[in-house]
Amino acid sequence: MLSAYAQLAGSMILTGMNVAVAKTLAGALPIPMILGLRCLIACAVLLPLALWRDRAVRPGRKLLWNLLLQAAAGTVLYNVALLGGLRFTSAIEAGLVLATMPAVVALGSAWFLREHIAPRGWAAVVLAAVGMAAIVLARGGEGEGGSLLGNGLVLLGVCGEAAYVLFAKRASGALPLLTASLWMQAFSAALLLPAWLPEAGAAVRLADPWLLTLLVFHALTASVLSLLLWYGGLRRAPAGVAGIFSAFLPATAAVTAILFLGEAPTATHALGFALLFGSMMLATWPPRNRA
Repeated sequence: MLSAYAQLAGSMILTGMNVAVAKTLAGALPIPMILGLRCLIACAVLLPLALWRDRAVRPGRKLLWNLLLQAAAGTVLYNVALLGGLRFTSAIEAGLVLATMPAVVALGSAWFLREHIAPRGWAAVVLAAVGMAAIVLARGGEGEGGSLLGNGLVLLGVCGEAAYVLFAKRASGALPLLTASLWMQAFSAALLLPAWLPEAGAAVRLADPWLLTLLVFHALTASVLSLLLWYGGLRRAPAGVAGIFSAFLPATAAVTAILFLGEAPTATHALGFALLFGSMMLATWPPRNRA
């Protein structure tokens, strides 16, 4: 089980790192184009791997529908809503909304998947949310204000990512990892194509080597490696526990801002990470064996 936890944590860490990368790309390219090209690069990498490792595996109609829902929720809705919301609200308030993700996933797993969430699990959700709130609050915000529209868009993105977690758990194990990831990225590219194709001329900006490197890194980590890690972890971990690990997303985004934007860590950061560590211990500590 520890390897499953490591996979889930690694997936969310990569996703959190890519928040900063996506912001940089969004300053130079249209958001739908970034996501569309990201999915196409991922498909180019996953197709030969899936054919080599999984052979020609064709999902049934029910599985295809589930993968389409995963693509719509986890790729399109989450990314578009998050990046769009960050244009209207402050980083502090957006981070506070992102900190609700573990709670949203836990509630969804109890309602949608009928998973039992023990009291210790609910306590872990609360600690994770409070810890993320402390980390984001410590970042400052330079006096920037938020907005109801921006916060609402970020919350919509949180709901999309939570839905992706639940859909992925429902179909976990039904398809090989590479095949499932390939179909999800293909569906994502198809859903995004009508939005970015009219602005395809903006792709000439990728002549900048730095911008192109960021896009390739973004595609390989966010659309390939993080997906494979998340799918692998979900095969052995309950969705409610997996939701706790989604707390790594805003935590890593905050740490990235500290390291690469020059923001100084404070005692509040230490408090936030202590609460996060407590949440992880509550969620993953093996229960006592009863006679």
